[in-house]
Amino acid sequence: MAKTDTINIRIEPELKKEAEKTLNDLGMNVADAVTVFLKQVVLTESIPFEIKKPKYNKETIEAIREALEMIKSPEKYKSFDTVDELMEELNSEDE
Repeated sequence: MAKTDTINIRIEPELKKEAEKTLNDLGMNVADAVTVFLKQVVLTESIPFEIKKPKYNKETIEAIREALEMIKSPEKYKSFDTVDELMEELNSEDE
């Protein structure tokens, strides 16, 4: 049997759970997938898939800016503790 080495990585629990489910459906585990990935890195002498910076449209960029502003200055924005409070506010605006 070949000697093995250990790789320890930190990953978001939800991402790990989702990846494990997909890999399980493919008949693999995370270790198998990492091995396949690393073998492809060696074979292709590159990352074996395309990596691109996401391109956002104007509407998405504006939504991101707005969300960041809300995080920076929450006192400027109205918030609600429940959906019922939100709905009451929305319904009162119609009157």
